[in-house]
This record gives sequence, C-alpha cells and structure tokens, in this order.
Amino acid sequence: MNIAKWVDQRQHWWKLFVIIFAVSVVVVGYIGVKTYELAPPVSDFVDEEGQTVFTAEDIVGGQQVFFRYGLMEYGSFLGDGGMRGPDFTAEALNLTARWMNEYYDEQWKTRIPEDEYRDAMVASLVHKELKENRYDPSRPVGREPAYDEGVVVLSPAQSYAFGMVNRYYGEVFGRGGDLAGAEQFTPADYITDPDEVRQLSSFFFWGGWLSAARRPGDDNSYTQNWPYDPLAGNFPHGALVLWSVIGTLVVILMIGVIFYYYGKLDRDAIQEQEKSKLAPFATSDSVDRFKPTPTQRATYKFFAVAAILFLVQVLAGILTISDFVGLFAFLGIDISAWLPVTVTRAWHSQIAILWIAVCWFAAAIWVLPLICRPEPRGQLQWVNALFWMLVVVAGGTALGIPMGIKGVLSEGATYWFGLQGWEYVQLGRAYHIVLYASFLVWLIVVARGLWPALKQKQTWSLPNWMVYSIVGIILMFSASFVASPDTNFVIADFWRWVTIHMWVEAFFELFTTIVIAYFLYLMGFVSHLVAARVVYLSAILFLGSGMIGISHNFYWNAKSIETVALGGVLSSLQVAPLILLTIEAWRFRQLPGTTVSELREKEGPHATFGLGEAFLFLVGVNFWNFFGAGVMGFMINLPIINYYQHGTYLTVNHAHAALMGVYGNLAVAAMLFCGRWNLRPKSWNPRILRTSFWSLNIGLLLMVLMDLFPVGVHQLTVAMSEGYAFARSQAYIQGSVFQTFTWLRGVGIAVFVLGGLLPLVWFMVSRWFRLRPAQTPEEQFVVPASVL
Repeated sequence: MNIAKWVDQRQHWWKLFVIIFAVSVVVVGYIGVKTYELAPPVSDFVDEEGQTVFTAEDIVGGQQVFFRYGLMEYGSFLGDGGMRGPDFTAEALNLTARWMNEYYDEQWKTRIPEDEYRDAMVASLVHKELKENRYDPSRPVGREPAYDEGVVVLSPAQSYAFGMVNRYYGEVFGRGGDLAGAEQFTPADYITDPDEVRQLSSFFFWGGWLSAARRPGDDNSYTQNWPYDPLAGNFPHGALVLWSVIGTLVVILMIGVIFYYYGKLDRDAIQEQEKSKLAPFATSDSVDRFKPTPTQRATYKFFAVAAILFLVQVLAGILTISDFVGLFAFLGIDISAWLPVTVTRAWHSQIAILWIAVCWFAAAIWVLPLICRPEPRGQLQWVNALFWMLVVVAGGTALGIPMGIKGVLSEGATYWFGLQGWEYVQLGRAYHIVLYASFLVWLIVVARGLWPALKQKQTWSLPNWMVYSIVGIILMFSASFVASPDTNFVIADFWRWVTIHMWVEAFFELFTTIVIAYFLYLMGFVSHLVAARVVYLSAILFLGSGMIGISHNFYWNAKSIETVALGGVLSSLQVAPLILLTIEAWRFRQLPGTTVSELREKEGPHATFGLGEAFLFLVGVNFWNFFGAGVMGFMINLPIINYYQHGTYLTVNHAHAALMGVYGNLAVAAMLFCGRWNLRPKSWNPRILRTSFWSLNIGLLLMVLMDLFPVGVHQLTVAMSEGYAFARSQAYIQGSVFQTFTWLRGVGIAVFVLGGLLPLVWFMVSRWFRLRPAQTPEEQFVVPASVL
C-alpha cells in the first residue's frame, strides 16, 4: 500500500484527522483529570502540639499576593515565571532544609561534638523529615475547612524553619537584613504589610513542602523530586532517564517515517500538474497596479500600531535586562522605584503576544477580499470596531499593570483593571474579556468575508482551514477563564498552560502554516491544492504532537509519572514536523529566482518579483522554526535534561529564538506583505526593509550565540553541581559569568534595535498616510470558485 497516495486521496483525510485529533484530546483530557485527582492538598499546617503554624487561607492568600505584586514576572513558582529572581519553590525548600539543619545541629552539638559525624546524622534526619508526608486528611482542624480537609503536621524543626522563612521574606521584600543579604528585592519596601509577607511565606513554604514530601503511595515527591537539591534530599529518579531514552528513540523513529513519506511523495509531479492553477505571479508591475478594497486599506493601521507595540515590547525588555546588570544604578538613576522589573518584564512578555496577534488579525482580514467579493455590507465597520477593541486591550494592559503593582488601584480593581498576575496572562480581567471578545469579532469578520466560499462545503480548502484555526484559538483561549485567583496553583497552572501551549504549539503553528501557504499561493508559487495539502499535513503533525506535547511544560508541577512519560515521548515529537519544514527550506528559498527566470523567458527581462522583502521574512520563519523551535526546543524537552534546566536560561533561549524567530518574523512578513499592496509604490523602500530583515535576524542570532545559549549551558552545569536553588540565586545572577554574558547580549540588542527595529517602526508609521486609494463598490468583483 502506498501511504503517500493514500494520504493524498481526500476521502481518507477525515479518517486520519479524526483519529489523531481524538487521541490528542483524550490524552490531554487524561492529563487534566489526573491534575485534579493528584493535586497536592491546600490545608492547614500545624505543629505537633496541634497549634496552627499557618492556614490554608494563608496559602491561598499568599498565592494572591504573589500575583497582585507581579512576582511571577520576577521569580518563578514550580519553575514557571520570570528568571530575574529565584524560583521561590526551590528557594523555600533549600532555606527550609538549611534551617532544619541548623536546628538539629544546635540540638546535637553537645552530644556529638565531631562535626563530620554530626553533620551526616543531621542531614539524614532532615532528609527523612522532609520526605515524610505527614498530611492527615482525617484529622479535624476544629473549624469548617475552607479548602482541603485535614492538616499537615510539621516537626519542631520544620516549624522553626517556617518562622525563619517568614523572617527572610520580610527582609527580602522589605528593607533587607542579614538573612536576605544579596537576595533583597529592589526597590526596598516592595511589600510592607506583615500579614501579606506571612501569607506569601506560607505559599512559598507550601511549594517547598510539596516538592520534597512523598506523594501518598509513591516513592517520589509530588513534583517527581524536583528541584534538584542535595541539601533537601531531592535527586532525580530512574524513570526520568528511562522516558528520556524512550522519547529519543520515538523521535528518531518518527523522523524515519516522515522521510519515508517524503520519499514516496512525488512533489514535482504534483506541482507540475497544478501549474495551470497557479495564481498570477506577483510581479512588481502587478503589485504596483493593485488597488486595495476598503477593508484591506483599513488593515494598515493594525500593522502600524503593531510596529509601535513591537518597539514598546523591546524597550521594556531592555529595561528588564538593565535591571540584571544594574545599568541605571551605575548611572545614578533609581529607575526601579518607578518601573520595577515586575512591570517591565510584564510589559515585555505580554505585549509580545499582543503585537504578533494584532498582525495575524490584520493578515487574515486582508486576504478575505481576494477570496470572495464584494465585501459584505458593514464589513469595514466590523474591522474598525475590532481595531479599537485591540487598542483598548493594549492601552489597558500597558497602563493597568504598573497601576496595579504600584498600588494605585484597590485590591479588587487591580484584578479587573490592573493585572491578574499569571505569566503571559497578566492583563487585567476586564481587558482579558475584551481580548476574548476581539477573537470572536475576528471570527465573525473572517466568516462574513469567506461566507460564499464556506457555502461551497470544500472541507479542506484554505478558507475552511482559516476558520478552523480561529475557532481552535478561541476554544483554547476559553481555558484561560476556568481557574479563579484562589484555585489550587497546580490546577490553575494546568489551565494556563492549556491556553498558552495550545495557542503557541498547536493552533498558532497551524495558523502560521495557513498564513504562509496563503502568502505563497497569492505570490503565485503554489497552487491552492498544494497549499491545502501542506496545511493538512501540518495540522496532522502539529495537532498530533503539539496538543499532547503540553506536558513538557509542567513535568514538575505536581504531575504523575504518566504525565512525565507522555511529555518525554510525545512532546519531543514536535521537532519532527519542523524537520520536514527544514527539508523544504532551500527549495523554498529558491522559489522567487526560479519563478522569475521562467517568467523572463516568456515575458522578457523586465519581470521582477514584487514581494521580495516579505518573502525574506518568510525565509526567516523557516530557519527559526527549525533552529529556534526545533533544535533549541528539543534539547530541553527530555525529562532528565528538563529536570535540571527547567526555568533556566536554556528556556529563555528557546523562548526568544522561537517566539521572535518564528512568530515575530511571520508577523513582520504579514506587515510587509499586506503593506506592499496597500502603500503607494513610490513609498516603498526595499533597502530599508532588507536592512531591517538582516539586522533583526542577525541581532537575534547574536543574542542567542553570545548570551542566551552559552549562559544557559553554564547555568545548567551549575544546577547539576551546586543545586537548582543556587543556579537561580542572586549569588549566581550577580556572578561574573552571568554578568559578562548579559553584557555581551548588548551587541545583539544593538544590531537588533538600531539596524532592524527602529527603521522598521519608522517605515511603518511614516507611511501611515501614504496609502493607495481604496476601490469603489463598483470596482469590486467576485473571484470565481474555481480558483479557491
């Protein structure tokens, strides 16, 4: 049986798609069920006399303090969050172990004077107590439990350690002291309320407790013994190695299957058969003669605002990096008092998603009139309404985050109009709802624009795929509303990752492929059938590996070993479709030259390609898809590697290379593709835009090679030798190695900003009022169904 021919027969597409999609949904559903079933208890913690040390309400209250002050943008919890500060879970566990050692050392000093023997005995005792799970679900607390029933009983040493942990965080977020030392947060007095400090300490201590205490019925902790901490007795177990090996073998097998299919597929014959169905090649003359429709013209303001947001996002990132190296402090400027790192990093991470999403909104809207005309009545009003909704989201996010963190808003108002505090979902709840409504309006605009094509019921055509992907994005974004501020962190973070991961590594990847396929179709490089086939295969590969691959994001977030196994085996498969894309990269790069040569043979030497600058950024997408998303992603996916590096700069390395490299390049490609058709021909400046392309991508590559990757490898080795808590501490961050590499990143940043970003933003904004006149209603026409 020829698999390639079987797959190419459209009557079989539903079978394969339904099977893979159903398996993915079942697996992710299973992970969700196990997340609820195995979530660690949020209960009262008492001492051996039954006296309350801290309550379940304190834990949940501390979680809300953590979010309200934007601390997930400074440090992380269970490895998720910012990396300017510590992982508070690992730090609390390490501090608890340290002060427990101190407690027992003082007790046994007179009985065992020899340091060597006493240290060994004390260490063994501390390991035993930390590993022993003394949660008693049947023990009453003398009141109606607000969360989980029962209590966790702490030993005297653990109770003593909690008191010290509380003092420590009072100094860290207050005015400093001997306990906090170099770990003090700046600006001083960031959190001054003793009750808030105690709640925050309770939340962190709870995280440290569940990282060490054995899960009932298991030999390992709730977090599979993560983080690595010899002082606390946390070491990796054999299953992590086993599933890493199996995952590697499965990846190699899948790559072999892909190569087999690729070898069987006669692409040249297919493309030759489809040549007669190609759209007209986008020559410079044809692009210059183009006259946009009113909605196409209206999309330019989306792109111009996206360029401005891109600039704001990068400047916020520069402010964040300057906090690492103390640049403004060196210059005598106390910028942290006005813009602490929690604000600048929140801007950097949240606005990155917004400006890229705005470009995708606009790109999808721009292609609609090329598929179906005339434009539906009132379509322009819908598009303009969508624009202003996105402006409200962007402006509300930019202003609300600092107002919430600085305490300008009340506690309740902070949640609604300031920030929710989750990394990548920081925006206030009100703006969150407006953003969700924006996705719905986007779907309405796209569906209205494509309605004549959708009525033809061509299930696998590109217009249908566009609608499918937008529906999928909305569906996944709905998950962001499931958890509330007082939901168990482990459960809430599952839903956060469902939102983020499914956006990025399933439906966003699919939407990326659809946009690229449409651009290539409109450029005249591929037929609609070939483009639809590429989208279908990408959907199978990305949904098959991407949805199930969610588990690599939370191996250590109190998940079962089955989740780790699924992540170790299946999330590693995400590199497989990226390898398939890379196989085609050189062929893809040669498309304009080959097509222009053929055209010149027919029409003479004057023919030139009219969309070369946008095409360059599509080439960048191909490169970074493999290198940033594939190589840099695969190297941190395997459980045994992820165990040591989770939340280190190898994660930052992958995030920058994939987010900017793939989605950033695609967003800029959309800007330039649509802008080229919208702007007056004399306003176009290829030299500026080509310089911008090379500067953005070389700058990003320099950031990866001169800082993010090497410092990530060094931090990984430090975590393996010194323990994870030290690798995330200020002692490491302020050390010479980290500081040197961070300064070196400035070379890449300078190239990225000066040669790439500023010219691009200037070009997009300065051309805002140089648009071509829009078509009149009489000039619009309906594209024949045969070319859809």
